[in-house]
Amino acid sequence: QVQLVESGGGLVQPGGSLTLSCTASGRTPSRYATGWFRQAPGKEREFVSVVTWSGITKYYADSVKGRFTISRDNAKNTVYLQMNSLKPEDTAVYFCVDGRETPDFYSYYRREGTYEHWGQGTQVTVSS
Repeated sequence: QVQLVESGGGLVQPGGSLTLSCTASGRTPSRYATGWFRQAPGKEREFVSVVTWSGITKYYADSVKGRFTISRDNAKNTVYLQMNSLKPEDTAVYFCVDGRETPDFYSYYRREGTYEHWGQGTQVTVSS
């Protein structure tokens, strides 16, 4: 059974930085894209970023482009989300997700249904 475990969340001041980590276990060798969604209080869950298995293709939501960087280390089964210049509106629970890189992936990577596995989430709070 695949498990995704997030870490690195916490409280940070506006303008600060945090790095989230997501480590996968129990997955048979296959090409999985891994990424992040987030859900702020009272709002719907939204796509943040995703990286393909090769690490070459990366997608970002417009709201985080230029501030967040996603990367992966397949030897460690870990994906990272470096978050810089954090804003109060980045406050949310961040969920790690992964899904197979089917031909449809590149059209539907923003959709929750594209991803097979979800982590439990880690809280990120941006406040002074």
